[in-house]
Amino acid sequence: MADEQKRSPILFDASGPPDEADFLEHLGHEVLVCHGPDAGTLCPILSGDGCPTAEEAHGVVFELDLDRPQHRAILLKYKESLREDVPIWVVVRPDQATSHPELLSGLKVLNHRPSLGELDGLAAEVEASDLE
Repeated sequence: MADEQKRSPILFDASGPPDEADFLEHLGHEVLVCHGPDAGTLCPILSGDGCPTAEEAHGVVFELDLDRPQHRAILLKYKESLREDVPIWVVVRPDQATSHPELLSGLKVLNHRPSLGELDGLAAEVEASDLE
């Protein structure tokens, strides 16, 4: 796919490196990675400076810890500021899903890292929203 133009970018907001990046890149998507703010640092999306990486994303896989207030605020900001057609998938522990139902409302919630088949589905969602 080196000669083809990259498809819409997908953001992984995760504490660790996404093993799945190669799969999405093989499908032609650019993979953007943010590991969240450093301890003691406010995420630029919360400071009002904005986040060009998030604004560029056409899909998001959010794997940051919802037990941390700043991470919950980042997810809320994504819901409020990203285009409505940008799919946001959130990976949580089961207890977090029951503790934050309002925050997770309207989002695809997983209690495991997305499988390759699920990521293929995310890529299809992103591509379909780009056609609209």
